[in-house]
Amino acid sequence: MKQGRITKVSGPLVMAEGLEDAKMFDVVRVGQQRLIGEIIELRRGIASIQVYEETAGLSPGDPVDGTGAPLSVELAPGIMEGIFDGIQRPLNLIRESVGAFITKGVEVPALDTEKKWDFIPTAKVGDAVTGGDILGVVKETILVEHRIMVPHGIEGKIIKLNPGPATILDAIAEIQTGDGVKKVPMLQKWPVRKIRPYKEKLPPVQAMTTGQRVIDMFFPVAKGGVACIPGPFGSGKTVVQHQLAKWAEADIVVYIGCGERGNEMTDVLMEFPELIDPKSGEPLMKRTVLIANTSNMPVAAREASIYTGVTIAEYFRDMGYNVALMADSTSRWAEALREMSGRLEEMPGEEGYPAYLTSRLAEFYERAGRVSCTGGGHREGTVTAVGAVSPPGGDLSEPVTQGTLRVVKVFWALDASLAYSRHFPAIHWLTSYSLYLDTLEDWLKDNVDREWGSLRAEGMKLLQIEAELQEIVRLVGIDALSTSDRLVLEVTKSIREDFLHQNAFHEVDTYASLKKQFEMLKAILTYYHEAEKAMEAGASFRDVENHPVREKISRMKYLKEDEMDKIEAVKDEVKKAMESLVSEGGGLSA
Repeated sequence: MKQGRITKVSGPLVMAEGLEDAKMFDVVRVGQQRLIGEIIELRRGIASIQVYEETAGLSPGDPVDGTGAPLSVELAPGIMEGIFDGIQRPLNLIRESVGAFITKGVEVPALDTEKKWDFIPTAKVGDAVTGGDILGVVKETILVEHRIMVPHGIEGKIIKLNPGPATILDAIAEIQTGDGVKKVPMLQKWPVRKIRPYKEKLPPVQAMTTGQRVIDMFFPVAKGGVACIPGPFGSGKTVVQHQLAKWAEADIVVYIGCGERGNEMTDVLMEFPELIDPKSGEPLMKRTVLIANTSNMPVAAREASIYTGVTIAEYFRDMGYNVALMADSTSRWAEALREMSGRLEEMPGEEGYPAYLTSRLAEFYERAGRVSCTGGGHREGTVTAVGAVSPPGGDLSEPVTQGTLRVVKVFWALDASLAYSRHFPAIHWLTSYSLYLDTLEDWLKDNVDREWGSLRAEGMKLLQIEAELQEIVRLVGIDALSTSDRLVLEVTKSIREDFLHQNAFHEVDTYASLKKQFEMLKAILTYYHEAEKAMEAGASFRDVENHPVREKISRMKYLKEDEMDKIEAVKDEVKKAMESLVSEGGGLSA
């Protein structure tokens, strides 16, 4: 390609001329230090370039070299356990080569091209294959079998397979196509802004369990679904996403730290290697990819980090895996869009964000989903996308939150007042919602209990009644309530404190299976029903309220999964306790 020249430098935006044969979203190398940039606008022979590194020192007249290729990610064995920046530069290798700080213009291969992987063919010579078909597997980590696929655009018959050790650049297969013989290495490259193809998008009908009671019981997300977590500073967005990354029922986790503080990513880097995967007993990092594009890195690279992460997620989805994608946070990504839009002198939308903000958000979230993968046979994969949103001051009416709500189906609203009262996760049960409830109800009934839907509905109804009763209490005091209403307040207090409240740092309470969640809520509602009967039969509210069996209800969350019989036994103890109040002639205080 022709070499261009810089005509203007404005922060991360560089104008250049002389790139007549360049195309939109082509990658270019800017200046003597060959900084990485991407063309985001072409107008009258002038290319506007978004530079993903610090531009201090660039000046008009400096060279700009086109690469002729769009911004792409490298996809091959070696991605898993990787820690990359927003444009897929491996941070551990950069540290080894230039130190703790990223040097401008540093060029390090995204994946190790010298390491040899043991390729085990699963296809056979003579098989007819097309893009997406699996040629063989590589045991990338103890938890992940990396499935080597035929690159999209190649179709023909396998004429040779090369099992055994090979680098990602070595040809592991040769395919006879209509255009001749194609040598296929393990390495694929894919443009980050282009959606990877699939046969068909399927409806999400299976819950992605997270082990978080307020999510799984009241506001579940489907595998292949989309969710957002908006909330003000300090309300626990990052902790919730960490919990989802640790415990969500997914084969692969892609975590994007997009513009958040460096210490938050440090927590992830320190915790994940020590966390044990509950299914396998191996470190969670063995099935995790981290994109660390923190707040002290160039603002422009935040946009690329989102696309880099979702492309990697789609790649593992195409292998037939269930992938959980965490983006923390899309507000920082939107800020990068706002800055670049302002420097391009585009007509601003609300609060200075570009007019196309909502469509960009929709483009990102629509890349999630449950799909029938390309290739022969039937293979399903999912990408479940969860994006945190950081509205200034917790104002949910701001453009990023509203644009996100138009496209996502699960809304986990974090509430500052809950966070300040030390109620975590601070997901407010009256402002959150899930539009997957109807589609997931049959799956939950079949896999947990037939009463799941009715139990959830009753729990939500009581929480809504509590909000109305609290208004009365604030106005005229609790003495104005009947004993039945005061019982509702006691039961909902138990739902809030003993069920919805969950300690992310407690070794047992950090995770609860669907069965345990169901039995816990069932025990609390059993107490409600039995207490109502006891009071109707003459028991006093004070004895019902202060009965020692409530202590056992509050301790259920600390019982381990293999102690399910003890949780189930609490229901029987509640019934016996309330019956004893009646048989004693109106209660303990009678």
